[in-house]
Amino acid sequence: MPDLSHPAAHRPGHGDPDWAAMRRILVVRPDNVGDVLMTGPVFRALRAAAPRAALDLLASPAGAAAASLLPQVDGVVTASVSWQQLDLVPGSDPDAELVGDLAARGYDAAIVLTSFSQSPWPAAEVARRAGVPVRVGLSKEFGGGLLTHWVPSPPDEEHQVDRMLGLLAAVGVPSRGIALEVRVPDDAATPLAVVGERYAVVAPGASCPSRRWPAERFAAVVRALAGDGLTVVVSGTERESDLVHAVAGDVGVPLAGGLGLADLASLLAGAEVVVANNSGGVHLADAVGAPVVELFAGTETVDQYRPRTTRAEVLTRPVSCAPCRQLVCPFGQECLAISPDEVVAAARRLRAVHV
Repeated sequence: MPDLSHPAAHRPGHGDPDWAAMRRILVVRPDNVGDVLMTGPVFRALRAAAPRAALDLLASPAGAAAASLLPQVDGVVTASVSWQQLDLVPGSDPDAELVGDLAARGYDAAIVLTSFSQSPWPAAEVARRAGVPVRVGLSKEFGGGLLTHWVPSPPDEEHQVDRMLGLLAAVGVPSRGIALEVRVPDDAATPLAVVGERYAVVAPGASCPSRRWPAERFAAVVRALAGDGLTVVVSGTERESDLVHAVAGDVGVPLAGGLGLADLASLLAGAEVVVANNSGGVHLADAVGAPVVELFAGTETVDQYRPRTTRAEVLTRPVSCAPCRQLVCPFGQECLAISPDEVVAAARRLRAVHV
């Protein structure tokens, strides 16, 4: 296959940064909880390469909650960045405050992490304006000198963790493994008095309607797992309360809101099996080692996000319109045409190994 990377990428004269000498490094990933959890291997690799450096994460308000669970993260800069907003005021400088904040912190390097469909150039420009001397990122398209270390993008299908570790490897930071990990605080609440010692967790929510397996099918799974003798906890956010209670029905234990992300991690860690849509909950289950059945909509490519740290079964249907990245499916969610019996069977297979 011919090399289609831009000739300006990784241009001569720009050697690997001196990571061991750095005092402060910023990792940029202003996305959702699952995206932040997948940066764990990045921070682990950086900690080994730059042992004296403070490692900070630039996170979105939604993703910042996950940062406290990552063992190697020292600090968090929370911002609603311009390149993640749809409605910007004409003539304004929405990133001005962020630029000032980053400049005051005095970072030696910024590592811009992106999915295959995202551009690193807006973040690189913010870092340049903030005076960050080393700016690293992946890109297919031309962006001039905004990145000091511009690494050609790998194939779109590559797993997100591999994509991020490949970026680091290209600038002299070797991988320290692909496994996800989180640090669950000792004071995280696990409501064992409510759920008992043997339980499953069902998480029917997702960030958009196109990723949600139908509630009535989740409810059928809850009834089947309860029939197996498990307490079935149905978890979700406060905004998902109606969905959580509908799925729980008369046999499940609804937990909508009231649990922080650390509490949820503690809850998932003790579950015999977790059943969830493609969402942050899957990556959290992956990180704590809980067996997980994932209902994967065709909004993305499975191999980019597949759980790899824990035992998992990913259920989906191949469709010609995937990956669509639609918020609402314009068809009939053929990619999620999966029966409750299939999900229950997958959950039982995973439990047979777990118990």
